[in-house]
Formats: sequence, structure tokens, C-alpha cells
Amino acid sequence: MNKIKSDIEIARAANIKPIKEILKKSNISDDPLNFSPMGRHIAKLNLEYIDSLKEKESNLILVTAITPTPVGEGKTTTAVGLNDGLNTIGKKSIVCLREPSLGPSFGIKGGAAGGGYAQVIPMEQINLHFTGDFHAITSAHNLLSALIDNHIYWGNKLNIDPDNIVWKRVIDLNDRALRKIEINLEKLKANTPRSDSFDITVASEVMAIFCLSNTIQELGEKIGNITVAYSKDKKPIYAKDLKAQGPMTVLLKEAVRPNVVQTLENNLAIIHGGPFANISHGCNSILATKTALKLSEYVVTEAGFGADLGAEKFLDIKCRKAGIQPSCVVLVATIRALKMHGGLDKEDLKDENTDALKKGLPNLERHIENIKKFGLDVVVAINHFTTDTENEIKIIQDHCSKFGIRVSLCTHWANGGKGTKDLANNVVELCKKSEKRKFKYLYNDETPILEKIEIIAKEIYKAKGIEVNEKTKEQVYKIEKAGFGKFPVCIAKTQYSFSTDPKLKGAPSGHTLSVREVRLSSGAEFLVVVCGSIMTMPGLPREPAADNIKLNKKGEIEGLF
Repeated sequence: MNKIKSDIEIARAANIKPIKEILKKSNISDDPLNFSPMGRHIAKLNLEYIDSLKEKESNLILVTAITPTPVGEGKTTTAVGLNDGLNTIGKKSIVCLREPSLGPSFGIKGGAAGGGYAQVIPMEQINLHFTGDFHAITSAHNLLSALIDNHIYWGNKLNIDPDNIVWKRVIDLNDRALRKIEINLEKLKANTPRSDSFDITVASEVMAIFCLSNTIQELGEKIGNITVAYSKDKKPIYAKDLKAQGPMTVLLKEAVRPNVVQTLENNLAIIHGGPFANISHGCNSILATKTALKLSEYVVTEAGFGADLGAEKFLDIKCRKAGIQPSCVVLVATIRALKMHGGLDKEDLKDENTDALKKGLPNLERHIENIKKFGLDVVVAINHFTTDTENEIKIIQDHCSKFGIRVSLCTHWANGGKGTKDLANNVVELCKKSEKRKFKYLYNDETPILEKIEIIAKEIYKAKGIEVNEKTKEQVYKIEKAGFGKFPVCIAKTQYSFSTDPKLKGAPSGHTLSVREVRLSSGAEFLVVVCGSIMTMPGLPREPAADNIKLNKKGEIEGLF
């Protein structure tokens, strides 16, 4: 019996081509004015070249998923597989993904470069330091932190209240020990000891701005508008008050250029930016997406976690900011994940269990209903596993047919683009009949903040309402009074349930969305609504993936997945 190859073994055996050949397929000539090679297989597109491209009528396909489970749904893998499938049937397609964070890579989830025969390569570099974009974002963020404390040290002309500094530090690792720290403890006369904390880099407002900026000039302007603290007389202090936007933008000058790599089937992939969807907006950069739309007929992109988090934010935040909209949505589901939503334990998923599957179907149905609320057509992609049975597949197909929803069985993990030809054809058909005028946001800009939160809670999570304490109400009042009430809201909550309780699987309803805090992201121009017990600095699991990552005697990386 042949041993099943690991993702990293498949990636190493791939026929990887020089990046200039991949770019040439998309009519990007080997001209130093167009792109800058970052080694043999990675390049960064030049902003001047992107500006020279003309806009055209292209189809944007959003790939999202059912509510995540510990067994995984394969959203990135499906996005890569669909892109290869579209190219296989003769369509010109580019996939746009987020850059992986080192936190999950060394934590529990592993990398984010796809899997099996539906991957982006070079897989090891993409999953580790890649082109250094995250390091640049981390440095820019922490430079602002240093400038705040330095300003206070040298006399504090802005009268910053050390107890009312809202700008935290960041690091791109899961390190729970940094959730709360004490700084400035050295006994120097001008030092002001204070409490501080770290978030993970992907939760940084700089990351959010990076991904929501259309140009580098806009990036600098938005950085300047970041609220970092309040003065002792309660006035907001912005990054531009510290003259921080200049040096921070300089640190991001190269990072803001989109990265290009290839799939295993030598199709172009753009990977740029990477905020989490449970604590941020969860989408790759607007600049990357718009670039791909100028270069191709079809653009496949993803939004983080389930449709209730990633897709809602993609549609209500990214599309609103970028002035774009998808032609259709692909909803990824696995039979084993639906069985978990039906009550099965992880150990029991290999055996056929149609009863558990039927009990888990309401989760799939809820996500379909939610996507339709935006006026979008959806196709369900079953990410196939060898343990799936014909009976189980038919149950999903029959259930979706009741709602007029197409279902494609996808075998891209094992077969690459050939395994998504049916999905690709279904996507093309949906794009042909797409009526973009039907697209709508869930709420208007003018809708009051608490009402926006309640609309998402009731419409997307099926909650009976929201619970807001007096302290949070005061935060909302101040935000609206300061003129930021028109910003969209970015819900930060567990990704494992429609509720704030990760143990509530399936499609719970009638629960209450507990709003713990509302944070102003005045630079990114949205409001982070912290719900339940979600944290913006994750911790490592008992047995982190880092335990198995090492170099072998050949100097090759082992354990990365």
C-alpha cells in the first residue's frame, strides 16, 4: 500500500517554475518596472505597474465555510483547488489569499497554504517568514508604541494620560504571558511605570489598515488617524500628533506591494496581508484583490473562519471600503464537520452516521440563508474525504436541492484542479447570471452603532438580542459623539459557534450576544465589538505544533503542515 504523502512532501516534489514564467502567463512581462523578484519563486508587484493597469469587468468569487470544527473544513485548500479548476476548464483565474501567521503555524492550526494537491508554493517560505510583511507590520506597530512612551519620557507636551493609553504592543506569536505586562520599571527619574499588553500582530490596527488601503498614500493617512491615547483632559491623541505616520509608512513601503507565487499547477496566486476573522476583518488586502481583478477574468478569494464571521465582514467591511462585490459565493462544507455539528465526537467521525449528519445540516442551512441576505447566489462545495459515503453525500445534495442550491463534490486534495471541474463549471454558470444590482449590505452607514450590532446578532447569529453593560454603552456614546458612528462594526467572538459559547455547535438560536467592549479603530475606520470571552492574544495548546517542527540532517524542514 502506497504511503499517503504529507503536504510538505507534495510541495517539495512539485514542478515549481521560475516566478517570471508564471507572471508571463498573466501577461506580466519580465520588466524590472513590473515586479521585483524575491528569490527564484516569489516576487513583489510594483505599485507603479499596478497603477498602470486598466480596470475591467471581472468576476470575484468569495470562498467561505460552515462554522469551523477541530477537524477543519479546508477553505484555503478549496480556494486554491477552485482556482486551478477554473484554469483547467480554460478560464483565466487568479487566487488571492491571506498570508499565514506564525501564531497558528507554531500553535494548533498549522500553516495556511492549502493542502494535498491544492497548495500554493513555496509552501515552507509562505508559512514562515515569507517576504517579511508581518515583521514590517509588527515593527511599524511597535514603533508607534515606542514613540508614545518616548513622548511621555521627554516631557509629555501632549499631556497624554499614562492610564488612558489604548495602543497596545504586538508580536506574531501566541504568547499568553504577554496579555498583561508592567513597563517602564527601570528607576529613571523621567520613567512613568504603567500597565500594558500585547496583541497578536494579525489583530493589529496597522494590519487592518494595511489590508483596507487602496494606495500607499491612503495607508499613511489612515495610520495618522489611529487613536493611540487620551489626554488628561479626555481629548483623543492620534498617531499624527506624534508624527508617527511618516516613519511607520516608510517601514511598510515594501510590504504594501502584493506578493505573487504559484499553485502546484503553476497558476498565479497573490498572497498579501492576513488579519484574523475572529478578532479582525479576516480578508486579504484590497490592493491585492483589485490587482487580480485587473489581471484576470475570475478572482478567487477567501474570508476567514465561517461565513458568520469572515463572509459577513468581507461583505459589510471590505466590499464597502473597496467598492467591490462578489459575483457568487462558494460555501465549503465537510461531511465530518457536519457530523460534529450533529453531536458526534472527533473519534467517531470515520464511520457512516446519517442521523448525526442530518442533525448537523441546520448549520449548513443557516450559512446559506445568511449569504442570501446579501443578495448573493451560493454553491456548496463538499470537500471530500475518503471516509465519506455515498449515502452521506446524497443526503447533503438532496437537502440543498430543496433550496435550489447546487452542490459540487470536490476531490482537489487528491486530484488538484481536475477534482474541482464541476465546482468551477457551477461557479461560471452562477457568474453568468449574477445580478450585481441585487447585492446589499446588512446595515447602512447611518444606522446607530448598537443597532448595527443587534442587526448582526439577530440576522446572522439568530440571537434574541444583545446584552450591553453601562460601561460599554458609555464607550458607544463617546464614539458616536466624536463623529465615528458611521463606521461599520467588526464583531470579535469565538469562531466555533454562532453564539459566544464555543461548545454550542449546530445552529443555536435564542441566545444573547454579550458585548464586553467596543473599541474604536479610527485609522482602519471600523469598530471592534468584543463579545464573550474572545482574546486578542491567543495562547499555545498543551501540545503545540512547534513541538514537531525541526530541521532534519539534510537541512530540510520537518513537521510543518
